[in-house]
Amino acid sequence: MKNNCMHEACLYLELCNHTEDKVFPLHTSIVLFLMSYCESTSIKVFLVPNEDSTSNLLWMKGAPTNIPINILSQQELPPVVKSCRLPALVEKDGNFCRAGLAVVLRHIIWRTCETDCNRKDVSELLGFKKTCLKACAEVSQWTRLCEISIPLAVEGFLKNLSDQRVTIPPEILHLEHKLREPVRVHNDDKIRRQKLQLLSKESNEVSVENGSKRSLEFYSDGRDDTPRERKKENKDTELGSLELKTALSKLTMEQVPAVTNREQSCIRKVKTTDLPPLEHIFAEGLYFTLTDVVLLPCLHYFFENGISANFTSHPYPSWSLDWGNLPVAVNPIEGRLSCERALRKQQQLDNIISIVTKLAKPGDTIVDFCSGGGHVGIVLAHTLPLCQVILVENKGESLIRAKDRCDDLKLNNIWFIQANLDYFTGPFEIGVALHACGVATDMVIDHCMKAQAAFVISPCCYGFIQNTVKFSFPRSQKFSSILSYKEHMILCRFADQTAVHLPPERKIIGKKCMGLVDLDRACSAEECGYMAYVSSMVPDSCSPKNNLIVGSLSGRCLNLSA
Repeated sequence: MKNNCMHEACLYLELCNHTEDKVFPLHTSIVLFLMSYCESTSIKVFLVPNEDSTSNLLWMKGAPTNIPINILSQQELPPVVKSCRLPALVEKDGNFCRAGLAVVLRHIIWRTCETDCNRKDVSELLGFKKTCLKACAEVSQWTRLCEISIPLAVEGFLKNLSDQRVTIPPEILHLEHKLREPVRVHNDDKIRRQKLQLLSKESNEVSVENGSKRSLEFYSDGRDDTPRERKKENKDTELGSLELKTALSKLTMEQVPAVTNREQSCIRKVKTTDLPPLEHIFAEGLYFTLTDVVLLPCLHYFFENGISANFTSHPYPSWSLDWGNLPVAVNPIEGRLSCERALRKQQQLDNIISIVTKLAKPGDTIVDFCSGGGHVGIVLAHTLPLCQVILVENKGESLIRAKDRCDDLKLNNIWFIQANLDYFTGPFEIGVALHACGVATDMVIDHCMKAQAAFVISPCCYGFIQNTVKFSFPRSQKFSSILSYKEHMILCRFADQTAVHLPPERKIIGKKCMGLVDLDRACSAEECGYMAYVSSMVPDSCSPKNNLIVGSLSGRCLNLSA
């Protein structure tokens, strides 16, 4: 087609080889993302296929619906554009060209605001002094990182995904380091004093009248993982929300919320250097800027193609014991559970026993670790009379209850061992654990692998996971090459956010974090020669902690399915 657009500004974007997951080059995605956000209509957009591009129309699938787009061959480009690297924007006279990601993005913002003076949300993308990404990449490390280094690094990462040795690009790690630095924004002194007042108000140990120094010690203690800190998790979230409230107030054009009408005298006297730092909400601090528009597509592609919480379908989702025809003493309700809890426990048992019955052979020994009152072990002993079942539990009263139930059932293929896990040294073929707390899951998996036994385990209490004498986290080389211990602990904290009363969006995040923590465990087993996978119990409602980690050295009867 002919380039008959000299009556208006024209934007030229690269179109190269693409797949279903990645339709446009990153620079093109970023520009289209901004244009869609700005609802820009004063610029005509052309996609320019490079020499390697195919002629299919897959690009239409990823194009914003509110932006008309045309295709233009490289031969039809204006002469001035041929001298530049795309993206490039040419004014209507045809001889004024703006090229480069940051320059083009800033100009799109300028044109949007010129067309509609009410788009204050767009103008504020350029920051307080309208300098966001203004400095050239040759002199500004930040501009170079956002405009050039990270897009190129992510593009390279995506091309090399098939390489098992691929690691996180150093540019991404550099960005992570930058995001750890204290936030500096206009009027941050006032916001930091508000934060100090909130922190001081919430502290039960230190009063404001005793001075600010001890208050500062309270909130800067490194957030040690103590039981008291776990109990105060909700309050900690509230304290950290001042930055979020400030950021949201800017986005909604509202006034930044004040903690009080006026800070207390002792708060006003605190030196600026002693005020608590502000934490990042967006890339450059508390406010959404052009930098976030640039980085969001990059990080989206990066995280989308990194390690994800992939759950394998449960191999026997419809399998269930005929609970109505089983002896009463087999039913979990005999373990002093309410009817509602007993139903959920039945569903949990169905999930575990359906897999164990496929793994077990006559003569096998099955160990129910952390057995508690024996809900799993008793059903297994009744269901698999040709197998020996052993309950291992360190609480004597729990085992006594389990033994009483077994005596009623006259089971002769079940043993009871009150001991810590390390004191059980016998051979076995299958290990199970229902809701093994914290590192107990890792202890059971490790014990099973030393015995070369299969395992079916439902983890619990992710927030209690921490490094021990025996274990360090992340467990697998795959994860430890990417995540630090501190980052893994953050995953564990969020993995505990699956309680029924929590908002749905929070539970979704919690479920994904559960999946990542357990995928790390499964990967660790695979690195030791096991076949392993992470699945979910069915139905999900049977427990907020509904993950299953299944592994076998031979892979027999795992029925792996994506």
